[in-house]
Amino acid sequence: MSVMGTRVRRVEDPRFLTTGGVYTADLGATREPRLAGAAWVTFVRSMVAHGVVGSIDTADAAAAPGVVGVFTADDLTGPDGPVVPGTDPAAPDAAPSPTARPWLAHDRVRHVGETLAVVVTERADQGEDAAEQVFADIDPLPAVIGAEAALANEVLLFPETGTNTVGTFDFGSDPTLFDGCEVVVRERIVNQRVAACPLEVRSASVVWEGDTVTMWVSTQSVHSARKHLCAAFALPESHVRVIAPDVGGGFGAKIDIGPDEIVVAWLARHLDRPMRWVETRSEDMVGLPQGRDQVNHIEIGGRRDGTIEAYRLTVLQDAGAYPLTGAVLPFMTRLMAPGVYDIARVEANTTSVVTTTTVVEAYRGAGRPEATHAVERAVDLFAAEIGLDPAEVRRRNLIAEDAFPFTTKTGSTYDNGAYERSLDLALEAAGYDGLRAEQAARRAAGDPVQLGIGLCVYVEITAGPFPGESEYARVEVGTDGRATVFTGSSSHGQGHDTSWAMIVADRLGVPMAQVTVVHGDTDQVPEGTGTWGSRSLQVGGTAVLNAADTVVERATSVAAELLEAAVADVVLDRELGRFHVVGTPAVSVTWGQVAAETERLGLSLTESHTFANTTPTFPFGAHVAVVEVDTETGGVTLARIVTVDDAGKVLNPLVVEGQRHGGIAQGVGQALLEEVRFDADGNPVTANLADYGMISATELPAYELVFMETPTPANPLGAKGIGESGAIGATPAVHNAVIDALAPFGVRHLDLPTTPERVWQALRDAGSAS
Repeated sequence: MSVMGTRVRRVEDPRFLTTGGVYTADLGATREPRLAGAAWVTFVRSMVAHGVVGSIDTADAAAAPGVVGVFTADDLTGPDGPVVPGTDPAAPDAAPSPTARPWLAHDRVRHVGETLAVVVTERADQGEDAAEQVFADIDPLPAVIGAEAALANEVLLFPETGTNTVGTFDFGSDPTLFDGCEVVVRERIVNQRVAACPLEVRSASVVWEGDTVTMWVSTQSVHSARKHLCAAFALPESHVRVIAPDVGGGFGAKIDIGPDEIVVAWLARHLDRPMRWVETRSEDMVGLPQGRDQVNHIEIGGRRDGTIEAYRLTVLQDAGAYPLTGAVLPFMTRLMAPGVYDIARVEANTTSVVTTTTVVEAYRGAGRPEATHAVERAVDLFAAEIGLDPAEVRRRNLIAEDAFPFTTKTGSTYDNGAYERSLDLALEAAGYDGLRAEQAARRAAGDPVQLGIGLCVYVEITAGPFPGESEYARVEVGTDGRATVFTGSSSHGQGHDTSWAMIVADRLGVPMAQVTVVHGDTDQVPEGTGTWGSRSLQVGGTAVLNAADTVVERATSVAAELLEAAVADVVLDRELGRFHVVGTPAVSVTWGQVAAETERLGLSLTESHTFANTTPTFPFGAHVAVVEVDTETGGVTLARIVTVDDAGKVLNPLVVEGQRHGGIAQGVGQALLEEVRFDADGNPVTANLADYGMISATELPAYELVFMETPTPANPLGAKGIGESGAIGATPAVHNAVIDALAPFGVRHLDLPTTPERVWQALRDAGSAS
């Protein structure tokens, strides 16, 4: 019986719930003998946000107990150093990019937490004491906090470039865009900076054996890490092995390794001994790339009957101190700007700038949540202005179900969708009419605890945006009848061991218990892409499916020889996991027998496949959030959240629900609590989990998940992504709900997060104004 589409318990969970995972920090000499005698790495990080580095005194630190050595940027520039950042390893004479992030800061620092020096000690506990004795003479420069301040170019992070602007997607502006609109609404909204906060902080262990390096690292892509190591040390892939043990969360921040991991590798080679590094949580809060941080100007216009005729989104992105992925994320925001709406005229232009803050990279959703948040706030503002119910305004403007494939004005071609159906399902499950009636009663009674109802209908892009997104898989069957899957995807909570085993069990007709999944090791899996952008099942899973089907074809030919029959007459009975001639199931051969015969012939029952999808997919859904706001204290309680998240054909509802749970939690966290903040001098004021309001179970109600399934034609599985959907839909739904509760008091808009302090102040400001 096929397990596809059924609720299968994750095969990973018994180990995690009993003996526990094995993470990079757990890999001592007992588990990995090659790390015997490893020294420990501690980074010295800048306490100044912006300044010129005069000198770095390491003498006292070098004399501290247990210190093996102390190193600065000057030590990395010799022939033993890595390739200079910003240069092409194939053309080392080329000038480096002036905005490249150095392995260690040399002439200036650009954010608190940037690495200045590195201390190597015999024991882990000796590193922190020694690092505190490194003295850096830094001449402070003014900090640049916030994208709008950076845009003024009064203080430049890279003076040689003459600007803080590091990227634009400018598609022009039509001054007549809103001509003829009866109503035009404008607002500045902030999609605040958030921290990824994976439960496992960054860590790496490295050993060199001759000119070959092995790195164990917490990453979302071992093959990307291998690429960076090859570039840094000018090595061929055959001389670099990267292994990801269990990974305790990534959320986009661990897609690539950074300067810290490269320096650990350099130290291991320079000192000719293994190195280990595990950062602290405080380091993680200033060193690990962060997410979001956009200022969006929205303009929306249309008729008083609720028809939206024009929409303009202008994005200002804070990329942090160095222009990495964060500088180009607005491309995704622009791509998804109109969301689920059929709007005749749409404009979206973006600008990215650098500031003296931690680098911004991809974070769960990576540009798509920002687009959804902007357009969903715009629709609510428009509905409020014309006095119509926000659900009705959405319904009147949604792309019709029979209009797909649908190409938006910003160039996205949506595969399929049933947006109105998802909205109706969410409203029905929430009891929308009853909620509005209860809200009206509370308002009439002057209840100090007001009810707010927020909506979001969203669409996102996964496995894109460019055609050719690929992933590698290999499936092989041994003489014991067991199957092994080698996948280029990298699991850090997504349940790949379960999902890939389900696919292979279905295609080969073997029990899931006889399928082993291997990932996260570049020596065992020679190529791959990794896990991000909700791409794994539709790209990686399809590669597994195709490889398994090809193994079945090869096995059928061998089985035909054993059965002395024509290949066309032999079938695989997937219910029994045996091959037999059509109509004579009593005479059959097993997978083990076929594998043994294949081996006798000097062959192997193995097949590799790289699947390159020709088009991305576009998951969609609708969220309804219900909040209670105490108007006397500003406290916000999320009472209910009802979600429809359509990810195409569902392989395992249990895995999908787990991904929805996690995404919703992070989306709610951004709406209610989470915000990375800096003071005027660039000092982070949310540098630990006591000050940074990460969401917990205390703030979350039981989720109300509504099932919906619209298979996509884009891949053989019919699957779309699900990992980021919750984080895309939940934030605007909760945000809209809070403002809905405050509407009777004259509050039109409130920036994220909607903390009690911010809500209380908005109520006081509105009261003063009235």
